[in-house]
Amino acid sequence: MTIIISNALEKDYQSLSTHSYRYAMAYKPLNVLCANKDRYGRAALVDIGIPRTLHAAGRLDLDSEGLLLLTDDGQLLHRVTHPDFNHPKTYLALVVGQPDADVLQQLRDGVMLKDGITRPADVEVLPDTPTLPPFPKPLAAPSKTTWLRIVLYEGKKRQIKRMLSAVALPIIRLVRVAIGPLILPPDLQPGQWRDLTAVERQALLDWVWSRFEKP
Repeated sequence: MTIIISNALEKDYQSLSTHSYRYAMAYKPLNVLCANKDRYGRAALVDIGIPRTLHAAGRLDLDSEGLLLLTDDGQLLHRVTHPDFNHPKTYLALVVGQPDADVLQQLRDGVMLKDGITRPADVEVLPDTPTLPPFPKPLAAPSKTTWLRIVLYEGKKRQIKRMLSAVALPIIRLVRVAIGPLILPPDLQPGQWRDLTAVERQALLDWVWSRFEKP
């Protein structure tokens, strides 16, 4: 059910739209943590040049890659990451095997995991290999693999990997390519980041603050 924000929230949004918060995006590469530092000395966001004042709105696993939304706006961080708001996040997943219609429907309807059944998701097979930066590890032959486009409306820990494992589809590569209206641009390479453009920033604020979904 769609709920339009109240007048009070509209005032908050108007204030945010003129506040000097910073909003940026990054392409998180493999083997970089979604944190400002790591107690074990592993590579973190500061090691790819991201200021410590910016925090990731939602994490990607160490062995996943792709789009990060970065900001110092705590209220926006909360709304993007809290499961109550059902914000869509889009991923491309390369899996071993060729899922049939029943498996795809199971992924769409919900998969039972140890922490409960997943919410309905959008899942489709990509007819062609997506254009992505080179992968640093050997990949199986295309005839033995399938690219899936998956849109999640929740954020259970390691959710896509656990969903695919539950239906016997081992995952090889996982790339987040969109967070709501923000799309990973083709010219942003792994390890690079930049501030949002004025158009991207306004689209982000409109998306987060104009309305939200309640389960």
